[in-house]
Amino acid sequence: MSDWLGSTLWRVSEFDRMHDDAITHNRGGFHRATVFSTTLLAELRTLERGLGSSDPVEVMSVCLRQREPVLVYLQYEEYVWPVTLFPADTLYHSPRDILCASDDGIAKLRLLAAEPPGVRPPGHWMHERIAKTELYRPLAPMLWTMALKGPRKALLPGIGGTAAYRLLRRPESDGLSTPGALGAAVERLRREGASLRHITAWPGMDLDRAARLLNALYLTANLIVTRAHPAARDEPGVFGVSKPRK
Repeated sequence: MSDWLGSTLWRVSEFDRMHDDAITHNRGGFHRATVFSTTLLAELRTLERGLGSSDPVEVMSVCLRQREPVLVYLQYEEYVWPVTLFPADTLYHSPRDILCASDDGIAKLRLLAAEPPGVRPPGHWMHERIAKTELYRPLAPMLWTMALKGPRKALLPGIGGTAAYRLLRRPESDGLSTPGALGAAVERLRREGASLRHITAWPGMDLDRAARLLNALYLTANLIVTRAHPAARDEPGVFGVSKPRK
């Protein structure tokens, strides 16, 4: 795996030198002049001030919500993996397929920086900076894998709190796998609304798996969140205690 990665990815030390020389001495990378929209830039800076600046799943969710392309640099083992998201085109660009990464490596991914993209999506009317076709891949499977296997174990902020959840369609219709207890949970969410608290009590589920599943459904545009549903309940706290209502 290391030889496979080393042929196309930077080592972290090499990336740090190039990144510092090119933009800033701040590793977060959000302070330099950018062509991000002011809304997206404000959200990224909010994450940087909080605890989410190194969470790739939360940063990706912000970019998806704004439907704005972004280049994220992910630390994978001792390498830096550049991934460019194109939400409007439902594609991502990467020198290697994230789906080929190891589960342990994905679980330890952290965000090093986020920048405006250096490449454009296929079919863009400005043809320069369109990369090789084989380097563009469907976005949904990558987001699904990042949510289910990545470092984030809690619900994304946009879907947390007092809520009930249902899904729009079977993930399999998008080519997404739901093995074991996840499949059974998905089928129940097609038939009924349920809170995170309820889902954690379903067979084979716990708080971690339930939160990851809901995040994955949300990132792949397959989740209905309702705040006034009869099944809506407060999000469970860290030790099973309800979070206070805001």
